[in-house]
Amino acid sequence: MVCSQSAASRYRRPGRRLAAGLLAGFLAMLAPAAGAVILEGVGHAVILNGDLDSARAAAREAALRDLALRYEARVSTRETVENGVLTESRVDVATQARARHVEIVSEQRTGDRLRLVVRADMTEPPAICRAAEAARLKKRVAITGFPLLQPGQAQTGRLDDAGEVLPQRLQAGLRDSGRLEVLSATGLSLFGDAVDAPTWQGNDNRLSNVARLARELGAQFVVTGVIRDLGFTDPTAWDTSVWGGFKRSLGAVDQNRRFVVDLMVFDGFSGSPFYQERFATEAEWRTVSGRSTGFASAGFESTAYGQAVTRTLAEMTQAVVDVLACQPFMTRVVRVEGPSVTLASGATAGLRPGDELHVYRSARHWDALAGAPELRDAGVSVTLNNVHPEFSSGRMPKLAGQVNVQRDDLAIIW
Repeated sequence: MVCSQSAASRYRRPGRRLAAGLLAGFLAMLAPAAGAVILEGVGHAVILNGDLDSARAAAREAALRDLALRYEARVSTRETVENGVLTESRVDVATQARARHVEIVSEQRTGDRLRLVVRADMTEPPAICRAAEAARLKKRVAITGFPLLQPGQAQTGRLDDAGEVLPQRLQAGLRDSGRLEVLSATGLSLFGDAVDAPTWQGNDNRLSNVARLARELGAQFVVTGVIRDLGFTDPTAWDTSVWGGFKRSLGAVDQNRRFVVDLMVFDGFSGSPFYQERFATEAEWRTVSGRSTGFASAGFESTAYGQAVTRTLAEMTQAVVDVLACQPFMTRVVRVEGPSVTLASGATAGLRPGDELHVYRSARHWDALAGAPELRDAGVSVTLNNVHPEFSSGRMPKLAGQVNVQRDDLAIIW
C-alpha cells in the first residue's frame, strides 16, 4: 500500500486534533499491506563429494527462485542490431517478491541429485513511500531484550543468552540497513511476564514503560519481542542416556528444533502497539556435543538450525525496515525561547538547515493525566537554521507564547 499524502495532510489542518493513542493506528494504515500468498516451489542441486548440507542450501535457493517466479516476475528483452544484423538477443527475468516463513515440505535424494520442495508466504515488496521528506530521514528506534517464554528449552546448546543476543543481531541488521538510528537497550525487558506479552497493557492498550523508555533514550519507536519456542519436535531427541545417543547416531530420532518469535513495534510517544508479527522456522539440530555454546555462536551457525534462524532474523530485520519506511519523522521540542525552537534530533537523523517541520501541541486532559497525550496541530512550522549532530534549532514565524508551543511538543515531517 502506497502512503497517501492526502491522508496525511488531513491531520495538518489548524485545530485538527489527533490522539496519540490513535496515532499508532493511523501509522499502521500507512504501513505496507501484507497480502501474502502461500505457494510451493521446487529446487534441485547436485551433491558434490558427499556434501549434503551445501547441496541442500543450493536446492533451497533454487526453490525460492522458483517460488518468486511463480508469484511475480518481470520479463524484459534487449536486442542489438548492427548494420541490419541481429548481433545480440537477451532476455532478462527479474522478480522483487519476498519469501517469508519458509518451510521445507519434502526432501528427496536420488543418487547424487537432491530435490527439495519448500513452502513460503510470498509478498510483494513495499511500494516506494511518497512521503519523500520523511523517507530520507533516520527515525530513532530502541531495541530491547526478548525474554524466553520457556527458559528450560535453552539448555541444549546453552542458548540461554538468546534473549539478549537475538536483539543484538537485530540491532546490527537494522543499523546496517542505513535507514534507521538504532539505540540499544537489549539488557532490558518490557514485559513483567512473558506469558502475557504483549497483552500486559493499560486500559487504553498501551505500555507505559514503553513511553518512559522511549523518552529516556529519545526514541520514536521501540522494538521488542518474546522468544516463544526453542524446543525440539521430539522432546526425547537429545536426552543424555546411552540409548538416546545410540538412536541419534543411527539417525532414528527427529532432531528438528523449532524457533518461534513474536516481534513487536511500539510507538514511543504514546506507548501504543504499532506492529506485531510471529516469525517461525524449524530445522535440524545436529551438532557435536560442546560445539554449540551460545546463541549465534560459531557452533550454532554451523547447524542447519542456526542457518535457518539467521535467515529468519534477516526477515525480521527487513520487516521492521519496511513497516517504518513510510512513517512520519517525529522529534521532541526540548527548548523554546520566543520564536526559537530547539529539537532533540539533528544531523545524525538526516536533518539539515532549511528543513521545515510542522509543530504539534502535546497535551493531557485533567481527567486522563495517565492516558496517551493528545496531539493538535499548532498551525506553525519551524525552519531549521542550525543543525548539530544530536540536536538542531530553528525559528517559527510567531512567538511561542502566541501559539502556546512548549517543551515536549512534537515537530513532524510527513
